[in-house]
Amino acid sequence: MQNENSDPQLVSLSRKKKTRVPKPPWLKVKAPGSPEFIETQKLVKDLKLHTVCEEARCPNIGECWTHHTATFMIMGYLCTRRCNFCSVKKGTDDTLQPLDPLEPYRIGIAVQKLGLKHVVVTSVDRDDLEDFGANHWASTVRSIQKHAPGCKVELLIGDMAGSKERLTTIMDSGVDILNHNIETVPRLYRKVRPYSGYIRSLMILSWAKEMSPKSLTKCGIMVGLGETPDEVIQVMKDLRYHNVDIMTIGQYLRPSDTQMPVKEFITPEQFNKYQEIGLSLGFKFVESGPLVRSSYHAWKHSE
Repeated sequence: MQNENSDPQLVSLSRKKKTRVPKPPWLKVKAPGSPEFIETQKLVKDLKLHTVCEEARCPNIGECWTHHTATFMIMGYLCTRRCNFCSVKKGTDDTLQPLDPLEPYRIGIAVQKLGLKHVVVTSVDRDDLEDFGANHWASTVRSIQKHAPGCKVELLIGDMAGSKERLTTIMDSGVDILNHNIETVPRLYRKVRPYSGYIRSLMILSWAKEMSPKSLTKCGIMVGLGETPDEVIQVMKDLRYHNVDIMTIGQYLRPSDTQMPVKEFITPEQFNKYQEIGLSLGFKFVESGPLVRSSYHAWKHSE
């Protein structure tokens, strides 16, 4: 990987193991606390819902919750995968809980009370379930459609262990945008996503478009994990080959000392280059920036 002496677009981090390099100024965000933020926080708590905004420590929580937008996380807060970039708690056979059959109803009510026109729902991976949670996904979509007619529904799903049958269950529910994240470049998969597969994720996106051509497909990656610009561009090309409509690119930020360290802070200028390249390849939308996450400005993507 190039260093700051060979590529001015990258800010390289110290290789000293115990040196914590301060975040650059473009990654600083305002602490949340607006009345709208507090209102959204209260609603989420009252309805006993989980959000990826909190579980993944998203830097945009203040902005999004102020706009009454939250990414709901279903099927509990314990995950069966062991991704090395993620702060979501890991579950075991002893700690994983059965699905809550009333959760889809509560999601529908929350969307109704917030008056959302676009909602994003994601989940932990539940490889312990026979259908990987596919029917729970479908029930959630139908509940939102019932309680908030006209609201666009975006799902950010896992890879369903590569099951085309289970993906069909989800797509048949009438989802508007199907999002599944590649997360990183193929070379780094074993280090970043040791229990997932690059080709498997591409096939999930490809099948989703085949099953529902009118639905938009969406995919995101993190940068700053040690990838090269050429590798990022190749991922873009792979996604376009599989007819993915929307792409998000954001800076990886280490949630805690137990996750992978950040290799580089990518500058806003380089993110702008990625956006330009992505649009030239034919994506309908490319959200590319240091603080971009999968659901950032998601409501714009279905307009």
